[in-house]
Amino acid sequence: MWRSPEPRFDVASAICQGGRDYQEDAIVTDFPFGADSGVVVLADGMGGHAAGDVASKIVVTEVFSELKFQSANFADFENEIPQFLTSAAVNANNCVRAHVQQNPETRGMGATLVSLVLIENRMFWMSIGDSPLYHFRGGKLQQLNEDHSMAPQIDFMVKSGLLAPEAGKNHPDRNCLTSVILGERVAKSDCPQIPFQLEVGDIVIVSSDGLQYLEDKQIQKILHRYRRRKSAEIAGYLLEAIESLADPDQDNVSFSVIKLNHNKPVIRAIRAKPLGHVETHDASITRLVELNDVAIPEPIAAVTPHKAPAPKVKQVKPLKSLNPSDTKASDEESSLPPAKIAAGVK
Repeated sequence: MWRSPEPRFDVASAICQGGRDYQEDAIVTDFPFGADSGVVVLADGMGGHAAGDVASKIVVTEVFSELKFQSANFADFENEIPQFLTSAAVNANNCVRAHVQQNPETRGMGATLVSLVLIENRMFWMSIGDSPLYHFRGGKLQQLNEDHSMAPQIDFMVKSGLLAPEAGKNHPDRNCLTSVILGERVAKSDCPQIPFQLEVGDIVIVSSDGLQYLEDKQIQKILHRYRRRKSAEIAGYLLEAIESLADPDQDNVSFSVIKLNHNKPVIRAIRAKPLGHVETHDASITRLVELNDVAIPEPIAAVTPHKAPAPKVKQVKPLKSLNPSDTKASDEESSLPPAKIAAGVK
């Protein structure tokens, strides 16, 4: 029985509104079967601000479109992927600015960003805000990207003994952002130039901060328990754990689970078309032509259909006319028994 080859990446995404009235998260993933690269873009609209859902959609749309356009160049220009990520974030910030200028009532809207590019076993990212990028290996969970919020400073105060642990955990400024896409100057961004090396079996989670309603130890426990399951099952167990909290203040949740199934050599890489390359006009290439340039064949003269001759009806005439006496004799013979007729009895 024929079986399809195992894809390099096993990817599944999930989204949940939580206890909020609106969904302000946006996420898109693109890992074509047969390609050795993929893209994830996630944005978390600023809760409580005007049109946060619009901001997240603008950011995801602009960043993904830019990365998708450059995706054929990832293999040949891998060193330029951080530049692609940075350029996409700048374009998204400019689009948010343009939207606010055209719609002044939306001033103050913004969104975080985590954009991820995977090529074979190498991972690049750009992040702005507090949406986490998790990595799981060997039973341990760690956050790879920087947290652009007040949470790291509050945690440092707790470790230094300046703040009680419970007070730090519930601090009202914990979720205040120090960097975000607002259409203005972006204060901080995290975009390493050297890619992170993945190993077979590693699990990566790109998430909004709504997933952090689960403690890191709980997320780590779920990933360790179901590390051999498909990404879709892992995503389901994470959502189940969030729902079991039954927190009325649960924030929007969106995340993507990515597993590296294998790291085999590339058999056939996707290449971009070289600049200046002109396709030859053969029959297998779809092309556009002017209607005037199309040779229209001469109309075929109408042909009068050939009519078959009407069939001749053959009339059968009696050889001789019957007289009444012959008819009577025939009736008498038909009334006799068969035996008498055979004997010649009249």
